[in-house]
Amino acid sequence: MARKKTPVDKGTILFDVVYEDGIRTSNRKVPAAGLGGLDGDEPARIFIEEQDRKIGAMSGNPRAPIKSITRSPQ
Repeated sequence: MARKKTPVDKGTILFDVVYEDGIRTSNRKVPAAGLGGLDGDEPARIFIEEQDRKIGAMSGNPRAPIKSITRSPQ
């Protein structure tokens, strides 16, 4: 019997990110442990911004500020 493939392990949630310069990235993985509660998805924005800073520092090509984030449909 074939196994159903899951796009994400149970410890992460996927987000679509739109930047102020119009670029869109899909399926950004964020650990589920810090999400929910009173802050909702705001911790995901902080996590993704930190990832973008690290990537920008290593590549020398920083990302534009985040305009919006939404959970990816699964």
